[in-house]
Amino acid sequence: QVQLVEYGGGFVQAGGSLRLSCVASGGTISTKAMGWFRQVLGKEREFVAAVRWDHGVTAYADSVKGRFAVSRDNAKNTVYLQMNSLKSEDTATYYCCFGRVLQTTPVYGAYEYWGQGTQVTVSS
Repeated sequence: QVQLVEYGGGFVQAGGSLRLSCVASGGTISTKAMGWFRQVLGKEREFVAAVRWDHGVTAYADSVKGRFAVSRDNAKNTVYLQMNSLKSEDTATYYCCFGRVLQTTPVYGAYEYWGQGTQVTVSS
């Protein structure tokens, strides 16, 4: 059983930056990928970014490429999402997730464990 706890959400003006953190515990973390999804009330949860825990290879949704950066700190069992040039459409609840497989993938069903979510609100 893997536990995930997110930190770092909040309120920011458009053009600003936030960094989300997700601390993982309780599983063999180094053999899987970890990802970030986001969800707006009434809409489906959508893929944002993912990182392979071993090589650090990353993947991004087109909507955040060039603005967001995902990374991991093996020693701290922590994955980060650095969000820059934030837009009002980035407003959502952001969820950290732990994959069933090692490969980065945007597929919701490929992730087995989820954090509780952290709210990000971007004002225009």
